[in-house]
Amino acid sequence: MRRGSIVQLVLLGVLFGGGAAAVALLIPWLPDPASEQADRIDFVFWFVTTICIAIFALVAAVIVYSLIKFRARDDDDSDGPPVHGHTGLEIVWTAVPAILVTAISIVSAVVLARNDHLPQASAASGQKDPLKPLVVKVTAQQFAWLFTYPAFGNATSSTLRLPLHVPVDLKLKTLDVIHSFWVPEFGQKQDAVPGLDTHVVVTPKRVGTFPVICTELCGLGHALMRSWTTVMPRDDFLEWANKQKQAASGGGASGSATTAGKTIFVSNGCNGCHTFKPAGANGKVGPDLDKLSESAKTAGQPLDDFIRQSIVDPNAYIAPGYPKGVMPETFASLPKDQLDALVKYLSGGSK
Repeated sequence: MRRGSIVQLVLLGVLFGGGAAAVALLIPWLPDPASEQADRIDFVFWFVTTICIAIFALVAAVIVYSLIKFRARDDDDSDGPPVHGHTGLEIVWTAVPAILVTAISIVSAVVLARNDHLPQASAASGQKDPLKPLVVKVTAQQFAWLFTYPAFGNATSSTLRLPLHVPVDLKLKTLDVIHSFWVPEFGQKQDAVPGLDTHVVVTPKRVGTFPVICTELCGLGHALMRSWTTVMPRDDFLEWANKQKQAASGGGASGSATTAGKTIFVSNGCNGCHTFKPAGANGKVGPDLDKLSESAKTAGQPLDDFIRQSIVDPNAYIAPGYPKGVMPETFASLPKDQLDALVKYLSGGSK
């Protein structure tokens, strides 16, 4: 091949490669990573993208060059010269893709293994650190998430809170159909499957609040099955978690049963949907909890029994003017002591 043809091919390759690179780099295809695992996944993405851009540039340059250089004249109806093939070229275009696919496979396998690795606490420390690693039980149910912290008295929350730079083992389970846990900024996604124990490891690296999304079609309310995860400094997380632990155990030395009930009420997101003056809540999605005594009389039940049933089986009694199936049934999995504290708090505040 003449030098001029090589120069033309190179120029075409640079043109097409530059255009493809511009599309890849100038458009924000991926969210800003907020975990170490997301950084590794992004590396695989850009590793594969670089290979694809190089192949695209080469193929596009050869095609365009051939269209221009070997274009037949309008009055040329003759057949082209017979060509048997080129063994060396065939070996190259078989070997190179094989090498590239192997490289992608190796890089992906290494990243998958590292992302699934969960560092364990050292036995030499003499005492167990609840953050090495932190275990969070994630319960999915149409159409809500519930997060439980076993190391902190099984405290529960409707939003996920995580400490910065601490490995977290998210253990997933579902109470009904298949759901899929995904925080875009964390990079990883995992299904919660009935009858199976699944998990995903996350090591947050950036403080902030990020969406929790169900990415498996799980019913009519699928689009609404969302929550939030808040990444906070380690000391702030421990302060929050210990408060939740005290609330879960009935208040402890630093708080009363009322404080415990309020903490459970707020941490599980009840204040976002209901009005309840003792908690300063003014939500309008669900019934006014200041009128629980009236609702219990209408339902013909003792107040405490009515409140407990409304929490664990929210469709047993539907307040007039409100639709059925809005409140999730995940709160049935609240630990008994937390459920008792919440019932007592709501009962006392509505009298």
